[in-house]
Order: sequence, then structure tokens, then C-alpha cells
Amino acid sequence: MSLSERWLTVPDLVDLLGVSPGRVHRLFEQRTLLAARVGGVLRVPVEFLDDAEPLPELRGTLIVLGDNGFTDDEAVRWMLAVDDAIGDSPINALRAGRKAEVRRVAQSLL
Repeated sequence: MSLSERWLTVPDLVDLLGVSPGRVHRLFEQRTLLAARVGGVLRVPVEFLDDAEPLPELRGTLIVLGDNGFTDDEAVRWMLAVDDAIGDSPINALRAGRKAEVRRVAQSLL
């Protein structure tokens, strides 16, 4: 999976967010951030962050994807790939303020 140009590991996130590794894992559990296994290591695409914080619009979309049965790896892949219904990647659309559209498309996925 190489859809992101830059991936952050848990130690990277600890440094960037200024929190403990346990807190980073809680962010994953709460669906505030989502990691995928890349090369056997949990990594988060840098696009999921806004400055040094998780992108606020991300959580609701990640919950919808999880409710639709997406694994974490599948959800990360969908967020980064261009979706025809959106005309861009869902993460780019979220960053552009198109949260309702992204969630509507995510809810239609099975």
C-alpha cells in the first residue's frame, strides 16, 4: 500500500502529537486516527493529520466505514484512493470541506 507519500509510525506520532504511545493507540481505538500495516508496521498517512492534530472530520467517516465492515487497512486504502463518486480521494475531499458528501458515499459502500 503506497497511496500516501509519507507515513507516520507510532513513535513518529508520539513525537508529533506530544502524547504517549498508549494515547496514540487510544486514538486508533476511538477511530480518531486510523493506521494500516505497511511493511508489517502500523502507519498513519500524514494526510490524516492537520498540522499536529488528527483531522477532526476524519472520525465520523472512519466510524461509518467500520460500521460497513471495512477493516482498518481497507478503510485507509479507500480514504487515500480516488473514488469515482467523489471525483477525488475521500481524504482530499474531507480536507476540502466536503464531509457530508464523503460520508454519504461511505454509507453507500458495502
